[in-house]
Amino acid sequence: MLRPSADVPHPAPTWVGRACPRREDEALLRGQGRYLADLAPPGCLHAAFARSAMAHAHIALTNLAAVQAMPGVRLVLTGEDLQHLGHLAINPLFAGVRAFDTPVLARQRVLCVGMPVALVVAATAAQARDAAEALAIDYTALPASTQAGPALAAAPLLEGWPDNTAFTQRHAAGDLAQAAAQAAAEVRVRIACPPVAPMALEPRGFLAHWQDGRLTAWTPLQSPHRARLELARVLGLAPEQVRTIAPDVGGAFGGKASLGPEEVALAACALRLAAPVRWVATREEDFVSAPQGRAGTIAARAFFAADGRLLGLGAELLYALGCRSTWSTPVPTLNAARMLPGPYRCDAVDIVARGVATNTAAVGIYRGAGRPEAALVMEGLMDAAARRLGLDPVALRRRNLVPASAMPWTTPTGQRLDSGDYAGLLDAACALARLPALRAEQARRRAAGDCVGIGINLYVEPCGSGWESARLTRWPGGRVTLASGSSAQGQGHATAFAQIAADALGIAPSAIDVVEGDSDLAPAGIGALASRSMAIGGSAVLRAAQALRGLPAADTPVSVEIVHTAQAEAWSAGCCIVLASVDPLTGTVRAERAFWVDDAGTVVNPLLFEGQMHGGFAQGLGQALMERMHYDGQGQLLSGSLMDYAVPRADDMPPLVHQSRPSRTDANPLGAKGVGESGCIAAPAALRGAVLDALAPLGVTHLDLPLTPLAVWQALQHTTTGDTPC
Repeated sequence: MLRPSADVPHPAPTWVGRACPRREDEALLRGQGRYLADLAPPGCLHAAFARSAMAHAHIALTNLAAVQAMPGVRLVLTGEDLQHLGHLAINPLFAGVRAFDTPVLARQRVLCVGMPVALVVAATAAQARDAAEALAIDYTALPASTQAGPALAAAPLLEGWPDNTAFTQRHAAGDLAQAAAQAAAEVRVRIACPPVAPMALEPRGFLAHWQDGRLTAWTPLQSPHRARLELARVLGLAPEQVRTIAPDVGGAFGGKASLGPEEVALAACALRLAAPVRWVATREEDFVSAPQGRAGTIAARAFFAADGRLLGLGAELLYALGCRSTWSTPVPTLNAARMLPGPYRCDAVDIVARGVATNTAAVGIYRGAGRPEAALVMEGLMDAAARRLGLDPVALRRRNLVPASAMPWTTPTGQRLDSGDYAGLLDAACALARLPALRAEQARRRAAGDCVGIGINLYVEPCGSGWESARLTRWPGGRVTLASGSSAQGQGHATAFAQIAADALGIAPSAIDVVEGDSDLAPAGIGALASRSMAIGGSAVLRAAQALRGLPAADTPVSVEIVHTAQAEAWSAGCCIVLASVDPLTGTVRAERAFWVDDAGTVVNPLLFEGQMHGGFAQGLGQALMERMHYDGQGQLLSGSLMDYAVPRADDMPPLVHQSRPSRTDANPLGAKGVGESGCIAAPAALRGAVLDALAPLGVTHLDLPLTPLAVWQALQHTTTGDTPC
């Protein structure tokens, strides 16, 4: 056996790219995790909210004194008690965006089922819940609008906002009228994506303690540093008077992105009582009051030449926003509009996006945040054009793709696609799926009477912009402490960040301790949002580690702190092909196989990467096939528990064959792109395309989401009679 010579230097170990086991898992598997519900400081009081039972009404509280006198009750706060507080802010991403200024607790009028009306604090959680349920509320009903549409004018929510329109945005380029005149075919698609629940394993919660002139708040929010600044502003405190700590978090998916009225009310309560106060939401509370996702409808038309070239695209996007704004309210609308026309070349576009207030829970970002809707529309248009023109859907897509040689590419909505080989992704996915053989199998099964279809989704994914921070400290003994401004909700940041720093420092990840989510111990940051943690947060870690390595060792701690601002936005991409079958007698859809090739740039840890991809795909499948927050005409939530709201189970998932085909980006030093939301973008459009392909012989050309057995069966009744085979 050959051995290297002693004088030949050994190559430094490379940690980036290794499937290192998650360092976070051992404590969790041993039951040593510390979630918000596990935290109870001495003397901790417990909070519960009385919530509205109506979607829109004037209210009067009739037994407040009796509730205040109930056993164990320490404090009851109403809207009038908190009217001096500031309003929660909204991210002003484009002109015209403004906050709804909804009160922390309802004052005289409720705007949705589940809106908090009063906060009750008691010695035990049971006493707080009993008192909150005992509060009597008299309602005088008002008209309610639960969907974005014509009925809005009859139910004004926001003074001075015509038709409850919160904001409008437009992208226009080229000459769409000329494109229409030159077109050989015009195709139209209208897709409704109803609201869905983020469904994190851990519901929301908050623990606040005012002590010695300082507020300490434990919160599972995805942006604890922003929550610190927002709490200080709303409460009238200096930022240094507020400390925020994110303990272990059981998932978030966007539903914990923004500070809400419950957290503000709890913090105000803690200031009054000078004692720790904790609120842990029930699953029912999360259903009726937590921020939801999606709730968008897109109507689009596209013009194609006879050879399949995309000449022009027009789209109208309408998003229901709920009765209060979150910091991230405009994000889904912004993303869906700016992502069009996806990976395809198109010279002429006219895209108008509008967000309107409704008598429902707030709508914010949910894993994907506008990206799945854009992919659904573009891929729906591509399939419709292929059918209309009699062209192969793969060839039609390839005909219109932005070539790799043209990167970076500026889209007609002004976005910079930094890198990627979209044709290569399409070809690789077709090879992975063995598409000719898959189509031959489809033909054989159709001849035998099966309804089986193939769906293709070629998508792009913007992965966040802005800045993030990192501080690295080398101790005299050689260990390193890595403090990140990002935060974690189960992604495995501590594992991946340690790998990045270990490579740059030339040490093992085990010599690095990682700190996140504590505003006293970590530098300020934006947080875990928009698939930005590795691309921007990881690049901050890389730069800080490189700077620290350049400093000499010392007998005292040596620290380097970096604020990294992304020089551009990184765009991931991917192609997903799904084989699905439909039972025409029941409408039941079964996802049989999925093949997926993606480009996420530098992959720091393949194990974490695969987990993100599979988890995202499962959530995308849920949106496509079963998940929906269903409101009736009076604004009552009919799917307010897991008895009525379906989420995917393990046996709903198809075998998923995945392949990575990365291209490095110049948008950040790490060369990474986003991965956390890819599955939620990949699955819905591919599944919808497969189901429509399966039902095409029966004349079904349109389906909204979710593709439930009832929805599919009803579509079949309008187009067929009897049990016509596919």
